[in-house]
Amino acid sequence: MRRALRSSAAALTAISALLLAGCGADSGTENIFGAGGWPGAHADARNSGTSSVTGSQSLDLGWSRPIGGPTPTHATVGAGGQIFITSQAEQGCNLLSFQIDSGRKRWCNRVGPGAAASAPVVDAATNVYVGEEGAMSSFNEHGQLRWRTPVTGTPLSGQFTGDGNLLFVTQLGQIDVLDPQTGFKVVPAYDLIPPASYTQGMNVDPVPNGLGLGACFDGASPCPVADAPAIDVDSGRFVFTFWRPGASKADLVAMRYTGGDDPRIDTEWSSTVLTDGASSAPVLSADGKTVYVGDNTGRLWAVDASTGETRWDHDLGYRPLGAPSVSSDGVIVPAGGDRARLSALRDRGESVETLWERSDVTPVGAAAQTAGATGYTAVRDGDGVALLTFDTRTGDTRDQDRLPGASGYTAGTSVGPDGEVLTPTLIGELFVLK
Repeated sequence: MRRALRSSAAALTAISALLLAGCGADSGTENIFGAGGWPGAHADARNSGTSSVTGSQSLDLGWSRPIGGPTPTHATVGAGGQIFITSQAEQGCNLLSFQIDSGRKRWCNRVGPGAAASAPVVDAATNVYVGEEGAMSSFNEHGQLRWRTPVTGTPLSGQFTGDGNLLFVTQLGQIDVLDPQTGFKVVPAYDLIPPASYTQGMNVDPVPNGLGLGACFDGASPCPVADAPAIDVDSGRFVFTFWRPGASKADLVAMRYTGGDDPRIDTEWSSTVLTDGASSAPVLSADGKTVYVGDNTGRLWAVDASTGETRWDHDLGYRPLGAPSVSSDGVIVPAGGDRARLSALRDRGESVETLWERSDVTPVGAAAQTAGATGYTAVRDGDGVALLTFDTRTGDTRDQDRLPGASGYTAGTSVGPDGEVLTPTLIGELFVLK
């Protein structure tokens, strides 16, 4: 009887997803680059933390708004300037949308717990995709549900593949690829940690979909997959961090999604390099040949994307709180953290060069780079926080704007379609500068 009820529920979910999809806007087959703005957790499919707009070197605070709860992920922005952000609000809305020019709230929804672990992803039609415990959901630009697809675990921030599908990995290690129009699975779910067999399952309680989610922020072992994947949209290779059950270190793993008439997911390589777990999501270089990732001992690793072999590692001297920003011409700006120093590196193939380093400022979040050699990061400002605008070639300060009432750390910096700069604080307030 219980199995019959589960089957009926699954069928109803699938039918509901199809009906709702018919009411939503057509997402087309755009990849994450097609949306403009800052459409994903780390800007684009390769997690670069960069924007192609020419950044302003003189900003002023436009507006700020409380989010209602801690905000541990980036704000994302569609091409039309619509902002999406999640929070850990215990009551009320935990998925919110604002207009970037005015700060006006477009809409807000209450989705399931765990949503704050997943920065929303927005496509070219301003459809948004966000994970929660046990499901990935999509809403249109007006906040109406398009579909909801059950999964095992909590999806971390998704990415779009080269053929326009939505790929994500849950913290429990399930990989899913969904059709963004219907929410249907393009390939069968791929479980990095094999589930219990049918016989075992009769005597084993189901694994909670939120298990270990609180450990993801620290990249600790109770959270097997702690960060969003990076995807090379041309080859289909995607990379992510994975702490195998019982292992002493976390792995950097590369797999390949092959679309077309026979879509599938295949493993390419796995490299055990992340001591004490991952401190950041992986980032792909612009040519897709190198993966950059940080570990919890404060080392930044450069790994050959085709083989998994280490090219170099660099001791930052602190544990970074987020992924590095990696420009198309190879400038690497590590994220901030406790006792951090603002710096820039350049990959020299088999070694790394420090371009510049500043000990007079302490970055407290992930940086963003834009065209025009302009970078942005939140920094300590007395007992508060300011947004620092700096020259990525020299590290020189171009502007510094105090964020009124801000304290602690920030989730990271995002850049809007017209050069607006956004930073949400971990305690739950969004600041937008123009």
